[in-house]
Formats: sequence, C-alpha cells, structure tokens
Amino acid sequence: MVNRLSWSWIALMCIAPLPVAASVAALGWRRNESILGNLAGTLVIFGTALALILRESVELDQLTRQCLNAGLTCWPHPSAFERYAIYAAIGLLEVMALFLVSLAVERRMRRRRYAPEWQR
Repeated sequence: MVNRLSWSWIALMCIAPLPVAASVAALGWRRNESILGNLAGTLVIFGTALALILRESVELDQLTRQCLNAGLTCWPHPSAFERYAIYAAIGLLEVMALFLVSLAVERRMRRRRYAPEWQR
C-alpha cells in the first residue's frame, strides 16, 4: 500500500460529497440564503476532504511504522503531500462546481419574480 494510491477512497471523494453538499446547500438556497447554503455545502465538501486526508495520514503512519519495526526504511510513493493534494484538489473542484450550481439556482429564483414578458 506504500507504493499505491487508495483508488477506492479517491473515487468516494469524487462521487459522494458533491450531491450531499448540494442537498445541504439547497436548504439555504430555498430560503433565499444562498451564502449560508454555499457555506454549508462547502463545509460538507472540505470536511470530507479533510477526513479522507486524515485517514490517509493515519494509514501512511501505520505503514511507515511497520517498516521501521521490521528494520527497513521505506518511503511512500507517491509522497504523502501528493496524496493529500489529490483529495484537496478534488474538494476544491467540487466547491467550484457547487458555486456554479448556486449561480444557476439564484438566477432561476431571481427570474421567477418577474413576469414572463419582461424576461429575456
């Protein structure tokens, strides 16, 4: 595991947080509190990324400790930083996607207030 990425956890980061965050954010969006909705959704996404980074850190620490106890020196490949950066980058992309969805929702809600003949 020291020389491989955790593809199942990376896939989980790619799939799960954005729909959950959008559902949480929609609660704020429906009440015309788009900033609070975006903040709640962002917390879900970044919280998931942080939890997966911490999980990866604990796993790498255990593997490194096993190597040291066996009298070996082993370095993870890719490095710990690269592994953490993968989760952080996915989280950042998901937050940007959440904000783009928020803009579309706000635009739709704003247009609802005007009569159809005034809309372009």
